[in-house]
Amino acid sequence: MEIKGFIFDMDGTMVDNMMVHHRAWQRKLAALGLEMTLAEVKASVHGVNEEIIERLFGDRFSPQERHRIAYEKEAEYRQIFLPELKLLDGLPDFLQEAQAAGLTLSIATAAPAENVDFVLDELNIRHFFTAVVHAGHVTKGKPDPEVLQKAAAGMQLPLNQCVVFEDSPTGAETAYRAGCPAWIVTTTHTPEEFSHFPNVRGFLQDFTQLSIAQIYDGF
Repeated sequence: MEIKGFIFDMDGTMVDNMMVHHRAWQRKLAALGLEMTLAEVKASVHGVNEEIIERLFGDRFSPQERHRIAYEKEAEYRQIFLPELKLLDGLPDFLQEAQAAGLTLSIATAAPAENVDFVLDELNIRHFFTAVVHAGHVTKGKPDPEVLQKAAAGMQLPLNQCVVFEDSPTGAETAYRAGCPAWIVTTTHTPEEFSHFPNVRGFLQDFTQLSIAQIYDGF
C-alpha cells in the first residue's frame, strides 16, 4: 500500500480539548437552568449541538434559538481554551516531518468553521494543510465517511492512499467505512474501546514517539 496523505481529525487528535468542551457545556447549561456535573456532561452531552439542546430541553427552544445557543456555547469554549491552546506534544515536529517527506496533509473534523479557524489561525498552522473539511462542508456527520471523502478529494488523492488520525471510536469507524487505516490518539478513549476495528494500526498518547517510518512499517 502506498501512503501519500495524512488526514487529521482535530478535537482530541490535534488539540486536547474535549474537557474544555465539557466545561463550556456545563457553564452554558447552567445559564439555561440545567445544573450538571462534569461527569454527567461527559457521559450524556455528545453529538451535534442543536440536537443536544433539543434532547435536553425538548421543544423549549425554537430551531433559531437552538442555533444561537449552540453558537454561544462554542464562543464560550474558545474563550476558555485560548489561554491553554496548543497542539499535542510532538505534533508540530511531526507535521514538519510529514511535509518534508512529501506527504499531503488535510483536516477532516466535525467541528464548526469558527473552531477550526480558531485553532489553525491562533497556532499559525494553516499552511501545513492542503484541505480543511469541517462541519459546514458536509451533509452527513461521522461515522458517515463523507468528511474523509471530501478531505481526500481536496488533496487529490484516493482514500486508499491516506492514513487517518483520530481519537474516538466514531472516528475509527469513519475511517473503516472509508477504507482507511487509522492511528488513534488516546486523549479521550482507551485502546480497549477500539478492539473491534481491524483498520486501527496503532495507539499514541501524543506525537512525541511517532515517526513517519513507523507508519510506513505498518504496511
